[in-house]
Amino acid sequence: MFPLLFIFGQGPWEVFLIFFAILLLFGGKKIPELMRGIGKGIREFNTARSSIEAEIKEGIRDAERKELDQKPKGE
Repeated sequence: MFPLLFIFGQGPWEVFLIFFAILLLFGGKKIPELMRGIGKGIREFNTARSSIEAEIKEGIRDAERKELDQKPKGE
């Protein structure tokens, strides 16, 4: 019904039309700023994800250390 709504079903003409519409909407000078903003957002997301992963791994290590410290020495 609406072929432009299907993300993976786009042909080369649809992709060209989308890029042309973006160029008309934002203009040639705004596109680099837009891409720079998207890049910063992705970079911030990856940094936050990495810090959360590091915190989770550190929490797991701390829990394992506490578990080992609580075991009696005879075992």
